[in-house]
Amino acid sequence: MNENDIDRANGKKAHTILIIDDEPIFLEALGELLNPHYHVRAANSGQKALQALATEPTPDLVLLDVLMPDIDGFDVLRQLKENDATADIPVLFITALHDEDTEQRGLEMGAADYIHKPLKGLIVLSRIRAQLEARAAREMLRKNNLMLKNQVSQDAQAIEQVQRQLLQAEKMSAMGQLAAGIAHEINNPVGYIGSNLNTLETYLKDIFSLVDAYENGVETSDFSTARAQREAIDYSFVQQDTMTLLFESKAGVERVRKIVSDLRDFSRISDTDWEWSDLHRGLESTLNIVRNELKYHCTVVKHYGELPLVRCLSSQINQVFINLLVNASQAIEGSGTITITTEAFGPDQVRVMIEDTGKGIAPEAIDKIFEPFFTTKPVGKGTGLGLSLSKGIVERHHGTLTVASAPGKGATFTMTLPVDASPQGRNRS
Repeated sequence: MNENDIDRANGKKAHTILIIDDEPIFLEALGELLNPHYHVRAANSGQKALQALATEPTPDLVLLDVLMPDIDGFDVLRQLKENDATADIPVLFITALHDEDTEQRGLEMGAADYIHKPLKGLIVLSRIRAQLEARAAREMLRKNNLMLKNQVSQDAQAIEQVQRQLLQAEKMSAMGQLAAGIAHEINNPVGYIGSNLNTLETYLKDIFSLVDAYENGVETSDFSTARAQREAIDYSFVQQDTMTLLFESKAGVERVRKIVSDLRDFSRISDTDWEWSDLHRGLESTLNIVRNELKYHCTVVKHYGELPLVRCLSSQINQVFINLLVNASQAIEGSGTITITTEAFGPDQVRVMIEDTGKGIAPEAIDKIFEPFFTTKPVGKGTGLGLSLSKGIVERHHGTLTVASAPGKGATFTMTLPVDASPQGRNRS
């Protein structure tokens, strides 16, 4: 396959993946796994990787080994992110390390995800696909944003059409981000469940063989072979470890079940069904879904008050929670705290406050923060629709969304909702 290869299925150029690893066996294994799907380039050192990044075709995604003898993966990632031409290329670290400090360091530097050795083909392909889809959504946002700016001088109908396209692109980007995070959270327990099952399979073979030996002993009245085999397999350890593996696997299954349940709760209500909802349950489901976005650098503190059920469009309110929580996470440089406070407010209102210890908002930006397309993020990194969309959702519920902030002091977003925001509730009032 060469640089001009075409994906015959869709008539487009195949995505280019750059693999960087100093171990030939992993380069060969990853090449065989990815070649049917992608245009693959390879480099066996950090220095050669930097040279490859400077030549065409520019990779759409990088698989990067952490530990390399000349320039390690962290230094390669740093140089990649400092170069405007390569800064937006998603990087997936490949590592045999399993400590969270290493993962946190890489994610803080801009890595998109981690893949642990030994590699599992389906996990590698799913992580790559999720990151490429998320990047495609971001690219669509960037192009549509440029399109909007070029259309400003045209009539209102054209501008409205582009705004609808941007709103749809914003949803697609959020879906891509969620898919990557949920895949990470599901793949972790699935990975160790699979490893546990392999170990249990070995234990079962040993136990079945031991049972056969005892049956032979019953027939021959000679149990010496069975006793020797019991000692050889360390039956007491096998017995104890089997229960440990089963306990870990059950916990992993429960983790996956909880994620799937929260995802179902998060999206189960349509944009037209007003139902009585538990905002705390919505917050917990949303926190579970965005856990991968927060867990490495944000401590979440909850001060939940007594709240009545609220009649609302639950899926839209959860979208507001996602926007506010992800924005809070992105505002925190290094590590920090996100505090969620809920309380009843007056006889027929509730209030949810999400406070972060991030860099805060400049005074000149406060008045513009909810305006469509206004963003403090670098060009191409955001559309400025998240907070505008959130404010529109809250106002559709006849509530308010406000912000209080100062540079270096973090920010607090406060959402106030009526207990019954439905058309029927408003008609009764």
